[in-house]
Amino acid sequence: MTHRSIHVLARLAAVTLVVTLTVACTAAPAASPPPATPGSSVATAGGACPTAQPEPLAAGETRTVDIETSQGSIQIKVEADLSPIAAGNFVTLAGCGYYDGVVFHRVVPGFVIQGGDPTGTGSGGPGYTIQDEPVTTPYSRGTVAMARTPAPNSVGSQFFIVLDDAARPALESANTYQIIGEVAGGMETVDKIAALPNSGEPDNAAIDPVVMTDVSVSTP
Repeated sequence: MTHRSIHVLARLAAVTLVVTLTVACTAAPAASPPPATPGSSVATAGGACPTAQPEPLAAGETRTVDIETSQGSIQIKVEADLSPIAAGNFVTLAGCGYYDGVVFHRVVPGFVIQGGDPTGTGSGGPGYTIQDEPVTTPYSRGTVAMARTPAPNSVGSQFFIVLDDAARPALESANTYQIIGEVAGGMETVDKIAALPNSGEPDNAAIDPVVMTDVSVSTP
């Protein structure tokens, strides 16, 4: 095993450790929605956000999620056929305004940037989790996937964007991070975020986290 492989595997372990807290140690009640109740929702500026697993995105459907930040915009092509449950969850949260004002809290140069936690700590989520799905395509630069804990069915709202093809072996060693799409535009913005200061391993917490100022969904 090369030195680079060892370094990348160490980064994967760090990602897993941070995301492990997502379900077991959800943020204080004032900072996150209450535990999920099937069929219930929580009101936000964008409408009603789910507090239970939303409907999957229908087979063959795609959506474009546009993320505006101070570093520029990012366009994500979300594809139902990759992971319909996770894709439906991400699109629903993006469309209801859940991600507006949320930060990219974690920056691992050469590996991933991670966001989607309303507490900005890496330990928060929407108050519910979704079912696992098989990963059927490889991770590569620009891949967008959902963060999770090692526990089954533990995906919430946190997601990450892969920065380098070299991250593939480490991510595929787990092969459980549901892929929902890819960056269709604005990868230069992702790279700018990745280059900002962070606390270093193992947490790689962003020193001055970049805010998702506006997140919107459109149908191509």
